[in-house]
Amino acid sequence: MVIIWINGAFGAGKTTTARELIELIPNSTLFDPEVVGGALPHLLPPKCLAEVGDFQDLPIWRRLVIDTAAAMLAELGGVLVVPMTLLRQDYRDEIFGGLAARRIPVRHVLLAPAETILRERIADREVPPDLPDGEIRVRQWAFDHIEPYRAALASWLTADAYPLDTGDLTPHEAALRIAEAVRTGAAPVCDIVQTPEPTAETVAAGVLLFDEQDRVLLVDPTYKAGWEFPGGVVEPGEAPARAGIREVAEETGITLGEVPRLLVVDWEPPVPPGYGGLRLLFDGGRLDSTETGRLLLPGPELRGWRFATEAEAAGLLPPVRYERLRWALRARERGAALYLEAGTPVG
Repeated sequence: MVIIWINGAFGAGKTTTARELIELIPNSTLFDPEVVGGALPHLLPPKCLAEVGDFQDLPIWRRLVIDTAAAMLAELGGVLVVPMTLLRQDYRDEIFGGLAARRIPVRHVLLAPAETILRERIADREVPPDLPDGEIRVRQWAFDHIEPYRAALASWLTADAYPLDTGDLTPHEAALRIAEAVRTGAAPVCDIVQTPEPTAETVAAGVLLFDEQDRVLLVDPTYKAGWEFPGGVVEPGEAPARAGIREVAEETGITLGEVPRLLVVDWEPPVPPGYGGLRLLFDGGRLDSTETGRLLLPGPELRGWRFATEAEAAGLLPPVRYERLRWALRARERGAALYLEAGTPVG
């Protein structure tokens, strides 16, 4: 089972190329995530939709795309061809990471005609006649997304995608090129870390590392949304503190010489689709400038890192993780560990 994700700006010809591609690849099926977006007005209150400018900004859309793609492959097998524009790296990482967690490889193809050709195609694009002011709104939407596409192209979009200049190609010719690239491996599988989804409560160990200004180190995982502390799930038979040491070494290249001191134990209640479990935070100590200079970033797992003050962390971490950090800092100041439930001290 594999997914061929056809990315590109609006107007690049993704859907027409995808329809041609499923005729060339045996046992392949088309899945258009626009269908999921179209269903959301029937599933969500109008208030939820009014709060975003694009259904991609809704976590439920990204979750449903992952779940639907996985369900289709489980039912049909073979190859799933997905034509969908993804211009935000965090959304790409979240979706591809969720698929990788289900052991579904993704081959990422980018249709990249020159911008002048792209603008010509948008201007000539047929618009559904039943939409009020449809021609103006649909075309303007596509034109408005050229700048975000240009920015993504200059920063991250071609890092793991197979680029294909379709300026002089028909959709059928583009599909032939893609099929050949998949067959030969020229369109490689995206290098996103595979983190299996839990099937029961888990124990996870995080380690707080500080710089010389006492700012805490945060990392930005590729496989889930939101900033996090270095750390991860404790493996069977592994001591939590040792798991934290292992994860710090794997994620940052920093080897801790001593077992870190426990700061908080937080019980995270199950909130579907998550299972919750115990979350432990340890004090990994202060890094000097030399150690900070040796920080590494394993590409498949982390997108970025930074040191943050407590106030800055409040704007980066999800609320539950921030509360965990806040109490861990208080425990560090007092020299005594705290027990939390859902981020709140108990006892």
